[in-house]
Amino acid sequence: MKNVVAHMVSVANAGVVALTKLPVIGPIMGRGFVVIAYTGRRSGKTFSTPVNYWRSGDELVIGVAMPDKKNWWRNFQGAGAPISLRLNGVDRTGHAVTQRDNGRVCVRVTLDDKV
Repeated sequence: MKNVVAHMVSVANAGVVALTKLPVIGPIMGRGFVVIAYTGRRSGKTFSTPVNYWRSGDELVIGVAMPDKKNWWRNFQGAGAPISLRLNGVDRTGHAVTQRDNGRVCVRVTLDDKV
């Protein structure tokens, strides 16, 4: 059952990524979705996943739904880690830090200055 759910999540994520790349729908979806890329803390491999975000001042905030069933956000615990993302059609980098409060988890991303 776990493999079925993982496959369904993978298919759904691929669908969201594909939609964000379409000419008309992409910019609309980009208002709330962004694809993040990061390096796994244990594997050293690069991963990417679409996430929902909102802006809070100069930061992006990524809410993590059902955090105990996901692992990607754990890469940003403690002092945090570098993150890459494509925001409004522009590749950006930043530093992400996980915050956990009363079971709720969010990842706050401080973007690096544009080059």
